[in-house]
Amino acid sequence: MKKTIETEYALGQVVKHKYLDFRGVIYDVDPEFNNTEEWYQSIPVAIRPKKDQPFYHVFAENDQVFYSAYVSQQNLLVDDSRIPVEHPDVPIFFGGFDGKSYEILENSKN
Repeated sequence: MKKTIETEYALGQVVKHKYLDFRGVIYDVDPEFNNTEEWYQSIPVAIRPKKDQPFYHVFAENDQVFYSAYVSQQNLLVDDSRIPVEHPDVPIFFGGFDGKSYEILENSKN
């Protein structure tokens, strides 16, 4: 039987990184670290997260670029700006925005 993992954040929720300058929308979650060791070691030691926590896939944006980020739960914060995320993939997977999160579209659920 698989262990149930409690997460602090939900699919569709708008978040921001605690240390880096980006915000975005959560579109997937891993119950614990599920990336390469090379990627993990590339994170500066001062902000390198523990591996035994949820990691979130985020449609991320900053002032210059849109991208996909992989972020630990400990390095995320709620984005309470109430500003919509402009990442071009957001409308493909999500519906309306209520100021805190996006509605998950039926056809995007697994």
